Amino acid sequence: MFAGRTLIPAPHGQLEALYRPATRTAERVALVLHPHPLHGGTLHNKVVFHTAKALEAAQFVTLRINFRGVGASSGAHDDGRGEIDDARAGLDFLLADQPAARVVLVAGFSFGALVALRAGCIDDRVRRIIAIGTPGRGLTAAWLDRCEKSIAFVHGMEDDIAPLTDVETLLAAAQRIRPLQRIASAGHFFDGHFDALRTVVTALATD
Repeated sequence: MFAGRTLIPAPHGQLEALYRPATRTAERVALVLHPHPLHGGTLHNKVVFHTAKALEAAQFVTLRINFRGVGASSGAHDDGRGEIDDARAGLDFLLADQPAARVVLVAGFSFGALVALRAGCIDDRVRRIIAIGTPGRGLTAAWLDRCEKSIAFVHGMEDDIAPLTDVETLLAAAQRIRPLQRIASAGHFFDGHFDALRTVVTALATD
């Protein structure tokens, strides 16, 4: 057991989560999603941790979940499909515990960014999405244009896993203007650039 650990009911059983509410009357809440489970992604990922801390600095109560098949979460990896349902279960839990929430944000890193976008764009409760280190080839401009939510992208300029150029190409082809915050010299995992990442995320969350 670790501080803040909780188990959330899910259709396949349960999701392991980290939840440390400073209040149960929060007006701002955020769900933060981790990178690819088959490549070691968990809710303890450093980018996920720093993203959650940046959102908390912007007065959001945060929830981090382990996707199905990760840690104590039941089920098995579903290539992004079932993980959308996991995000929805996380939001259900978060909003049931925070009924006063007026601003609901979903943030994700890498694989988690794709899930955040796909889950957030179809959930009427979600107002804002922050996509970090997004694999740009996993989306199309037409799909992005259909999403009416406020979306911001954050990317390391030296990302060699999910290249920045893929996101730039995606956004250039889209009709809707979406902000893209580039972090100089940062790679995919933002090692050595967590302060810059936190500053950017906090600013986007309070904008």
